[in-house]
Amino acid sequence: MSDPFDLGLEGKVAIVTGAGSRSAGIGNGRAAVILLAQAGANVLAADADRGSAEETAQLAADAGASGDVVPHVADVTSEGECADMVGAALERWGRLDVLDNNVGIGSRGSVVAETRESWEHVMTTNVTSMVLVSKHAIPAMQESGGGSIVNVASIAAMRPRGLTAYTTSKGAVISLTRAMAFDHGPDGIRVNCVAPGPAYTPMVQAWGLDDEARAARRKASVLDREGTGWDVGNAVVFLASERAAWITGQTLIVDGGVTLCAPERGTSGERD
Repeated sequence: MSDPFDLGLEGKVAIVTGAGSRSAGIGNGRAAVILLAQAGANVLAADADRGSAEETAQLAADAGASGDVVPHVADVTSEGECADMVGAALERWGRLDVLDNNVGIGSRGSVVAETRESWEHVMTTNVTSMVLVSKHAIPAMQESGGGSIVNVASIAAMRPRGLTAYTTSKGAVISLTRAMAFDHGPDGIRVNCVAPGPAYTPMVQAWGLDDEARAARRKASVLDREGTGWDVGNAVVFLASERAAWITGQTLIVDGGVTLCAPERGTSGERD
């Protein structure tokens, strides 16, 4: 690639799960959709909420994206809906090159406090969903000659903070990434992981953090700022792009240096 700004995504086809947002802000999935489309990729923006997926598509159009963004409704904990989602991308564009497994939910509490129902809900949403989507996306990528999968984890996988089910699920995402990279590298499919730190996204906004809590999150970063959905989205796009063509099985920590510091016990705010 002679153009240093060419990501090699022009005309590629991507699926982004969790492509909507809880509010009008920019979450990780929404940012990834817009940035992929700006790089020329055609994107199936999948979310459980149709209105939110449609808003993402409109934001991409408003941003002047050259790629086509099509909203799609899917519950990624349903294997049938995962298969339909991949089928929708193939029916529209005839191929699949990129998958951003972005869906995830939070949970707080120890194994003593956690209920079995909550534990299983977190594992199904955060881990099993990625397995189900990938199960149907990988054969489509094989037919297309290869591709790139990016799974979204969290630095909580490396820094337990009283979020035991969440931490365990995100650790599983990292292990899943490495296993998938090994299994499907011979097919020309790269699989990598992004582990965000305390980015201020609509999911975090819903917690109702006060100024003191946000200041603590900012000070946790050696760069002295909170991250944003754009920071995570840019990492996803890099790993999906031809600029990362010899990178697979890796976890890219996107946290402003938060994991460089030893946190005080009992502080919070590490969830992506």
